Amino acid sequence: MEVNEERLNAFMGKMIGDLGAAMSASLMLLGDKLGLYKALAERGPMNSTELAQATGTAERYVREWLATQAASGYVEYDPENNKFSMQPEQVLALANEDSPVFLGAVGNVVAATFLDEPKISDAFRSGRGVGWNRRSECLFCGTARFFRTSYRHHLVQEWLPALTGVMEKLERGAKVADVGCGHGVSTRLMAQAFPNSRFFGFDYHEGSIEAARLGAKEAGLADRITFDVHSAKSYPGNAYDLICFFDCLHDMGDPVGALKHVRESLAPDGTCMLVEPFANDRLEDNLNPIGRIYYAASTMICTPASLDQEVGLALGAQAGEARLRDVAQQAGFTRFRRAAETPFNLILEARP
Repeated sequence: MEVNEERLNAFMGKMIGDLGAAMSASLMLLGDKLGLYKALAERGPMNSTELAQATGTAERYVREWLATQAASGYVEYDPENNKFSMQPEQVLALANEDSPVFLGAVGNVVAATFLDEPKISDAFRSGRGVGWNRRSECLFCGTARFFRTSYRHHLVQEWLPALTGVMEKLERGAKVADVGCGHGVSTRLMAQAFPNSRFFGFDYHEGSIEAARLGAKEAGLADRITFDVHSAKSYPGNAYDLICFFDCLHDMGDPVGALKHVRESLAPDGTCMLVEPFANDRLEDNLNPIGRIYYAASTMICTPASLDQEVGLALGAQAGEARLRDVAQQAGFTRFRRAAETPFNLILEARP
């Protein structure tokens, strides 16, 4: 086998960068969990002693953490004053949870993929699935916080207005189901924006529903949101004006069956909104940084979840619009279109 030295060096450079990123994921989790990023953003420039005092942590550990962050380009280092600080762009990504580009929560999701690796390795050998109810706890809160960024900045402002006639119904007073609601982030955002409407969140994971109920109570929204444990094919109610699936249809074992239940429970002029990870229809068009993240998540999280359920269609996180259209048509929907998109999401509208 003839080795091209230039290609080898380029590939090794890529691998070293990836290795550094992988090793740094746990340190990103620490920085988020311990409030190191937030303290540095709010009070910097600081040295390791000052940051440790501000966060109630041990200086020696903080010193090493800061060095790693500076080497990663996540914080800035001033050698003359031995101080560390954060640029505005770094703050938005790592320290400001309300920013439109916040990624500080991904450490939880990455941690879950490592913690659950033995289960996924067994699944590779057996072909069986790994249900959401068997995953590490950090996956649930990490997923909720990761998706919150997009939902907070796009859902009410862009996605709902892109649907045909939905905003008027919500403002007047609509009945809305959020299927696969998880911790209820999307449900709360809609309920806050549309006080005349009533919202029902459903998820088959009991722990997530408990967290969603607590979140609604703390937000003062318990009077307009009801959360219950139900699957996508068993939730109660009918005549819903809007039924939403936020980044979850591809995780379901029987997405066709789930959308058939949507048709049965929708009002005659109702709408189903599918928010799915952004993907093109061909594999070769998804071989990019976004696709890389989603294929990794799909391998470790989404596909195992689907294979653990009945049917086990396993659409995967990169199903793409054409495949999702086919699922909707099999369920009996006759109108289907891309209503909006972001670099991370496709927003699809399905109507009877």
